[in-house]
Amino acid sequence: MNPWILATRPRTLPAAIGPLLVGNILAINLAQFSWFIAAISMLCGVLLQVAVNLANDYFDFKSGIDTHERLGPVRVTQSGLLAPEKVRNAMLVCLALALVVGSILIYHGGWPIALLALLSILGALGYSGGPYPLASHALGEVAAFIFFGLVAVVGSFYLQAGTTNTAAWLLGSAIGLFNAAIMLVNNTRDIPTDAKAGKLTLAVKIGEGQARVLYQALVYLPFALIIGGFFLGLLPGLPVLLGGLSLILARKLNSEFSQTSGEALNPLLGKTAKLTIIFSALFSLGLAFNWV
Repeated sequence: MNPWILATRPRTLPAAIGPLLVGNILAINLAQFSWFIAAISMLCGVLLQVAVNLANDYFDFKSGIDTHERLGPVRVTQSGLLAPEKVRNAMLVCLALALVVGSILIYHGGWPIALLALLSILGALGYSGGPYPLASHALGEVAAFIFFGLVAVVGSFYLQAGTTNTAAWLLGSAIGLFNAAIMLVNNTRDIPTDAKAGKLTLAVKIGEGQARVLYQALVYLPFALIIGGFFLGLLPGLPVLLGGLSLILARKLNSEFSQTSGEALNPLLGKTAKLTIIFSALFSLGLAFNWV
């Protein structure tokens, strides 16, 4: 496979696409809804996700976290497929492009979107780099929940509606939990090598046994949130019903995670990302039909 495709980690892109899809479709019945803004927000989100992936590849190599003992998928910098400088430059290009594309969103949404853009760029750089890398201080799952849950869903809805509502925050929390689960799988797989390198992820701190319990909570709680939202009159029934169908996959993945460790967790990483996009697509489909 082309090393640049490997570097972008296509299997992680649902983490960015899913919440933006839901945030935009949640506002599709509004008179001011814009497909152009929806498309631009999607493009910006994907660029930021790719930038995060490249930054993680580059900074983990530079800090000595990625070594020949790595259990995860190929890292292009550590494996020598791409020079560190090329990966760093590609990361900066993606961030610059995200800022250029995002300037349209900032113009449309005003200072709240400008603030979110600044925080997103700082988050992309600070996840693995900087003086206090979030990933090395047990904050990776929290960052995924905030940026690829709350910020993505609530931010995209705000761009369309000019305001927020409880439904957007509820759905942002639900999808944020799914995306935190992706991060947890990654970090649980890497417990031995991360601990050796001094990278104190949440999985390293709580251990593999408690990580299994946490994963179960992360993939099941979103369904409790949307069902609760339905009974409180915050979410319509059809999208809750359709989104709830992905509980079948969540149960299967939880069973796999409870019986798997180490390098064998690699396929589960992509499957958990698929859970995010399947839930998001089904819920969005229900919203679209509900608004017709």
